[in-house]
Amino acid sequence: MFDALAHTVKIPTPETLLARLTRWRLWLYAALALLLGALLVQAAHKVMAELSYGAIVEAVRGTPPATLLLSVLATALSFLALTLYDRSALQYAGARLPYRVVAETSFIAFALSNTMGLGVLTGGAVRMRLYGAAGLEAGLISRAIAFNAVGFGVGIVVVGAAAVVWGAGAVAAMVGLSAGLLKALGVAVLLAAAGFVGVCRGGGDDLRLAGWSLRLPSASIAAQQLLASALDVVAAAAALWVLLPEGAIGFPAFVGFYALAIALGVISHVPGGLGVFEAVMLLALGHQVPAHQLVSALVLYRAVYHLLPLVLALTLLVLSELQRGAATPVVRAAASLSPLLLSAFTFVIGVMLLVSGVTPASEDATAALAQLMPLPIVEAAHFLGSIIGLALLFVARGMFLRLDASWWAGLILALVSLVLCLPKGIAVSEAVLLSVLTASLALSRRQFNRKAALFSQAFTSGWLAAVAVVVAATGALLFFVYRDVAYVNQVWWQFAFDGHAPRSLRAMVAVALLALIVALVQLLRRPHPALIKPSASDLDQAARIVRAQGVAGAGLVMMGDKSLMVSESQRAFVMFGRRGRSWVALYDPVGPASEWPELVWRFVEQARESGGRAAFYQVRPEALPVYLDAGLRVYKLGECALVDLPGFSLQGKQRSNLRHGVARAQREGLSFEVLAPGAAAPVFDELQAISDAWLNDHNTAEKAFSLGAFQRDYVLGQPVALVRQAGRAVAFATLMCTDQKIEASVDLMRQLPDAPRSSMDFLFAQVILHFQAQGFQRFNLGMVPLAGMAQHPLAPNWQRLARLLFNHGENFYNFQGLRAFKAKFDPVWEPRYLTAPGGLAPFIILTDIAALIAGGFRRVMSK
Repeated sequence: MFDALAHTVKIPTPETLLARLTRWRLWLYAALALLLGALLVQAAHKVMAELSYGAIVEAVRGTPPATLLLSVLATALSFLALTLYDRSALQYAGARLPYRVVAETSFIAFALSNTMGLGVLTGGAVRMRLYGAAGLEAGLISRAIAFNAVGFGVGIVVVGAAAVVWGAGAVAAMVGLSAGLLKALGVAVLLAAAGFVGVCRGGGDDLRLAGWSLRLPSASIAAQQLLASALDVVAAAAALWVLLPEGAIGFPAFVGFYALAIALGVISHVPGGLGVFEAVMLLALGHQVPAHQLVSALVLYRAVYHLLPLVLALTLLVLSELQRGAATPVVRAAASLSPLLLSAFTFVIGVMLLVSGVTPASEDATAALAQLMPLPIVEAAHFLGSIIGLALLFVARGMFLRLDASWWAGLILALVSLVLCLPKGIAVSEAVLLSVLTASLALSRRQFNRKAALFSQAFTSGWLAAVAVVVAATGALLFFVYRDVAYVNQVWWQFAFDGHAPRSLRAMVAVALLALIVALVQLLRRPHPALIKPSASDLDQAARIVRAQGVAGAGLVMMGDKSLMVSESQRAFVMFGRRGRSWVALYDPVGPASEWPELVWRFVEQARESGGRAAFYQVRPEALPVYLDAGLRVYKLGECALVDLPGFSLQGKQRSNLRHGVARAQREGLSFEVLAPGAAAPVFDELQAISDAWLNDHNTAEKAFSLGAFQRDYVLGQPVALVRQAGRAVAFATLMCTDQKIEASVDLMRQLPDAPRSSMDFLFAQVILHFQAQGFQRFNLGMVPLAGMAQHPLAPNWQRLARLLFNHGENFYNFQGLRAFKAKFDPVWEPRYLTAPGGLAPFIILTDIAALIAGGFRRVMSK
C-alpha cells in the first residue's frame, strides 16, 4: 500500500507530505508563540507597576465566603454541562451508556484536561479507558472524542458571538472597534450556527464537500451540543465573574472576553492555558478592574475551577480503588487511572511548594513562629520545603510511569512536607492539600506496580521544559514579591524571623542549581547499547513462550529478523524492529497479559532514551488501555478476519461461493495434505520451485518483519499445507499454531502461475477444516489494510484519508479484492490498531514499517 503512494499523481509521497506539514506547522507554532509571548509581555508590563504582592494577598483573604460559594456553584453547573457534551457525542457516534458512567468519565476527563491542557490527549485517554471498559469499540470512542472537540470549538465561537451582540457597546469601548461592526459579525456567526442546525434537520444525511462524504448529526444532537456549550461557557465565565468587584464589568461583555481567553489558552497548548488566559484577561479588563483585585480573582478562579475538580476527581478514583474487590469493569478501569491524576496533582503540589518558598508568611504567622519555633528550624523548614517542591516535579513523572519508587518517594516527601507546614509559616491550606495527596497515595498503592529506580527512567524534553518554566516563573515571582528589597551581598546571610527575602533567595538558588544538575545528568546519560538480533538460545526460549500462549502470529519471531525484549520473569517478550528513529513492536507483547504493562513501558522508555519513537503495530482492541497508559495514541489500521472454527461449515448461503470453489477444485483433481514440522524436507525443492515462480510472477522480493520469508529453517520449522494436482505440487502454505489450540493462521501462501484458479480457495477451506478437526477455536485470515474506517463528518483525518485510499486505491493495492476474498469465509471482523505518539509520528512510523517489511525504501517503490 505504501509503495503506491509514491507512484500516484494525486497523492504526494510520504516524504513530500511530511516535509510540507512540518514546514507549515513550525511556522504556525512560531507565529503563535510570538503572538502569545507578546501578549504576556505587554500584560505583565502594564500591570506590574500597579501591583503589589501585599494588596493581592489582602484581596484574596478579603473575598467573602458567599462569593466563593457562588463560584463553586457556577463551577458545578459548568461541569454538569460538560457531561452533556459526552452524552450528545456518544449519541452521535451511535453508542449508548448509562448516564452515571458518562458523567463520571466526563468529570474525570475534564478535571484532568482543564488542569494539564491538551484535552484531546489527556481527556481522550481517560475516555478510551473508561468507555472501553464499558464495552465501547475504540472507533466509536474516537468518533465521540472528535465530536466533543469540534463541539467545544463551535460552542466557544457561538457563545462569544452572542456575548458580543449583547454587550457590543462595552466590548467596542475596550477594543476600539465600531459597535455596529461587532454586532454584525456576531449576528453573522449566530445565523451561521442556526443555519447549520437547520441543515442538520435531515439527521444522518450525507453532506458532500470537496470529495468527502460527511454524515451530519441530527438537529436535536447539534442543538444539544450548542446548548451544552453555551451553558458550559456561561457557567465557567460566571465562576470568575462573581469573584470580580461588583459592577466592574457587565456580564455579557465579560463572557465575550472570557471565551476569547479560553480559546487562545487551548490553542497555545500550554497546560491549562496558564499564563495565556491570564494575559488576555489582564489586557481586556486592566482598565475596568483594579489590577490587584483582578489578579486575586484569577488566583481564586484557578483554585476553584481547576484545582478543586482535580481533587474531587482524584477522590473519586481513590474511592473506586476501595471498591475494587467487587467492582464492575468500569470501576476497575477508573481505579487504574489514579496514577495519571496523582501525577498531575503531585506536579501541582510541587508548584505550590515552590511558590510558597518564594512568598512570605503572614505577619501573624511570623509572630507566632517567633514564639513557638527556634529560628534554625524555621529556616530549615523553608529551605527543605522548596527542595521538596522541586523533587515532587520529578517524582510526578515517575508516578505517570507507575513506578514503585515514585510512590515511595511521593509518600515520604508528602509526609515530610506535611510536618514542615507548621514551622514554614503555619500553612494550613498547604497542609490540607498535602493530606489529600498523602491519603490518595496510601490508598492507591497497588497501582504503582513497576519495579524500577526513580532516576533510571529518562525525563522527556517536554517534562524538563515544563520544570524549567516552573522554576523560571517561580524566580520571576520572587523578584516581584521582593522588588522593594535592596539586593546586596549582605542579604544572603541575614537570618531573622522576618527575613523572608533572604530566606526565599537561598531556597530559590538551591532549587535552580538542583534543577540544572538533574537536567545535565539527563542530557549526559549514556546512549542505550546497539540492538542485536536474537541468538539460537534466545529463539528457543521465544519458541517456548509462543507455544504456551494463544496467538498464532507470534510464531513470526522464529524468522530471527527482529530484536527481542524479554520480561524479567522470562515468560513474555516483545519482538520489534528499528528503522531510523522508529522502534516498531510487532503485535501485542507475547505471553501472559499480566506481563504486558511492564514490557510496554520498558519498550517505550528504551525507545525514548535512545532518542527514538515507540510504536506497536497491529495490536488488538482489548489491549488498548495498556498503550494509552504509556502515553501512546491509537490509530486504526484496518480489520482482521477471524473465522469461528466450532461453527464453521461449507454449507449455507453465505459460503456458497467458497463451497462451489472447493467443489470445482475437487473436480480438477486437487488433493490436500498437511505435513508436520520437519516433514517437508523431502519436498523442499518442490516448495522452493513454487516460491520462486510465485515471486517471479508477481515481480516482487521476499518480505520481512510482519511477513515470513521462504527460508529453509523457517519453513521446515512449521507445519506445511500442500496442494497437489495429479501428484504435482501446485500450491502450499506454511501454518502457524500453538499448543493452546486457540488460534491458527497461515503465513506464506504461494502457488504456481499455472495452478488452477480454485487452488487458494481449496487450500484455505481445507486448512480451516483441518484445524477445526484438531479442536482449535478460531482461524486468523489476517488483516485487510484500511478496512472498516469511519465515514462520519467528525471521523479523525487519519480514518478519512484511509477510507479514501480504500475506496479509490484499487490501481495500486487490491484493498477491496482482498476483503472480498476473506469475506467468502464469513469471518468476524475485528479492528487492528497502530499505537504511537501523536502529531506526524504515525506517518513517519508507517513509512518506516513499509521499509522494514520490504527491506528498504528502494524495495518499497519497486515491490
